[in-house]
Amino acid sequence: QVQLVESGGGLVQTGGSLRLSCAASGRTSGTYATGWFRRAPGKEREFVAAIRWSGGNTGYAESVLGRFTVSRDNANNMVYLQMNSLKPEDTAVYYCASTLTYRATLRFVHEYDYWGQGTQVTVSS
Repeated sequence: QVQLVESGGGLVQTGGSLRLSCAASGRTSGTYATGWFRRAPGKEREFVAAIRWSGGNTGYAESVLGRFTVSRDNANNMVYLQMNSLKPEDTAVYYCASTLTYRATLRFVHEYDYWGQGTQVTVSS
């Protein structure tokens, strides 16, 4: 089992920044990649960003390109999501998730094996 715990959410104004953290514990050695998803009120969970543990390759949703950056700390099993230039439409519960499948596209919920509890991000205008 892998346990994931998010932190760093909160309330910010439009244009502000937040850094989310995802701490992984348990049997993490088989993890291929970790992704970030978000779920806004009344909407389905959507892909935000992902990073592969081995090579550090990253991918982003077009809606966050140039504003969000995903990074990792391999030694401490930590993944981060730096969010800049936040907009009200970024308001959502943000989840980190890990997949064991190396062929995963990383953009779909069903590809992930473990999920955190989520952290609320609210952007006011």
